[in-house]
Amino acid sequence: MEQNIYDVVIIGGGPGGYTAALYAARANLTVLLLEKLTPGGQMGTTDVIDNYPGFPEGINGFELAMQMKQGAERFGVETKLSEVLSVDLKGAVKQIRTADGTYQAKTVVLASGAHPRELGLAGERELRGRGVSYCATCDGMFYRGKTVVVVGGGNTAAADVLYLSKLCKKVYLVHRRDTLRASKVYLDPLQKAENVEFVWDSEVQEILQDGKIQGVLVRNKKSGEKTEFSCDGLFVAVGYLPNTGLFRSQVETDEAGYVLADETTRTSLPGVYAVGDLRRKPLRQVVTAAADGAVAAHFIEEYLSIS
Repeated sequence: MEQNIYDVVIIGGGPGGYTAALYAARANLTVLLLEKLTPGGQMGTTDVIDNYPGFPEGINGFELAMQMKQGAERFGVETKLSEVLSVDLKGAVKQIRTADGTYQAKTVVLASGAHPRELGLAGERELRGRGVSYCATCDGMFYRGKTVVVVGGGNTAAADVLYLSKLCKKVYLVHRRDTLRASKVYLDPLQKAENVEFVWDSEVQEILQDGKIQGVLVRNKKSGEKTEFSCDGLFVAVGYLPNTGLFRSQVETDEAGYVLADETTRTSLPGVYAVGDLRRKPLRQVVTAAADGAVAAHFIEEYLSIS
């Protein structure tokens, strides 16, 4: 049992988590940040972030994550790479149990982000890492000179296609509608990419495989026609689900599992705050996650001063 009671324990090392850590540490609070894998969250797997202020040429997501980590640790933030297994958030002193021990805190920031939504196809999970991927910037290099299929129609799918089009011989973009939901900034480059082919009004119905992916079976929703596309890889970009399984029984969430927290980032429990992609909000971006973190630290400081 860890005897020290931290002022703040932050669960998750994305932009929201590290900004909360930075601001809390600058307020002379003791801060522990717990991250399961590597700093950055989804940001850390992004090749180029073009819309974070201060970087006119853009910046690699992992590089930005490491800069955020270093900036927070300069003010005394302690980072531990350890998976959180369970939490008890209801008392005045919160309990956070990890694979390496149990930590105590006066306040907790939930910053565990979200994870990619699956298509739900037979064999999809078994083929993850063997042809099925949810991160083009992580795995795209494995498909240099090959043919891939991307499923989705939003900004993530569009960005994935643009990234993969620079590496792959051919990229098919399968979307269930006849237009993309992606921002206009992606549309012109996509139309100009000669090795990108759009497959409209369609859904992937089956992964064709013999231990590794051979192709996909695609059905046109309007005509009912089914077509096989040979490919070496399938990249899924159909949205995200919040990483809130550990918290749902203790803090209020919406039907999709996103934590209900207002613009103060306060949750339904005193001393518990939610920042970034796991919070119900209209826009999920690096800059809005960072803003959440700063706001959370402000209200944590206020909470601790009167509790």
